[in-house]
Amino acid sequence: MAIAKAERLMNLALCLLGTRRPLSKRELRGSIEAYLEAGNDDSFNRMFERDKDDLRELGLVIETVDNIDGEVGYHARRDSNRLPPLTLDAEEAAALGLAAKVWQQARLAGAASGALHKLRAAGLPDDADPFAGNSALEPHIPVHESAFEPLMLACRDRRPVVFDYRKANAVQPATRQVEPWALECWRGHWYLAGFDRDRGAERVFRLSRITGKVRTRSGGFTADVPDVVTVRETVASWAGESAEGTAVIRLRSGAGYPLRAKARSVRSFGEGWDELEIPYGHGLDASLVEYGPDVVVQEPAELRADVIDRLRAVAKD
Repeated sequence: MAIAKAERLMNLALCLLGTRRPLSKRELRGSIEAYLEAGNDDSFNRMFERDKDDLRELGLVIETVDNIDGEVGYHARRDSNRLPPLTLDAEEAAALGLAAKVWQQARLAGAASGALHKLRAAGLPDDADPFAGNSALEPHIPVHESAFEPLMLACRDRRPVVFDYRKANAVQPATRQVEPWALECWRGHWYLAGFDRDRGAERVFRLSRITGKVRTRSGGFTADVPDVVTVRETVASWAGESAEGTAVIRLRSGAGYPLRAKARSVRSFGEGWDELEIPYGHGLDASLVEYGPDVVVQEPAELRADVIDRLRAVAKD
């Protein structure tokens, strides 16, 4: 649906920019296939008015004039919609080139290459080559989850979504209705922040735990989108990265490398186990449950109890 609307808006914009005289709604309807398929006049009029408002919101200057037949005509003059010359300094060009190089490793590789070509045509310096092989910096953003692309489009178009999500302590996934706000990559994993309608609060979802297809829903958002969506800070807090407390766990030798990477101290405990001191914050119990029998919580007592409760819930399911 989002792709069809984008194509319709593009066709309308091209018609308005390409004509030498104002076109009436009747003429526009006969020139754009989507409008021909609109059905009755009321459906077309509603669709056209929404599209016209969307293009104006995107910055297209659309003029309305009365033609000789008394009809209202629409026109987007090129001189009113021409952007000023693009000028980039060395730092700005390097940042854009680096961003394009990042996405060469992901699903947006085609879009990144196309954007870079357009920037070069608009004035991006030729010596700002993000694909040069002699760069010491090799950025990489992995995008393997099939949920990434539909969620990215849903965030852009402000469309609610429904998907099945498996929590760390659950055997079976549960259906979640979410108003998606932003996607962000943190420590090699993609996360979605949004408003969970069933829980009536902000939630963050790890894309690798989304099962099945992401389905979009009609209608708008019911909750305000915050000006700043702090996905990384939320996930870091859940993972104990920003916690001041300390937990003591026993970890089987050769297992749990992410836990070892953030440990404040590690010592051998013997018999194939190590004892670690790790940051303790909100959500650490859910993270530890993922390691199953390879982790035993020693202290604090409340963390140990939370982990046991989660394991019992999984066993009961």
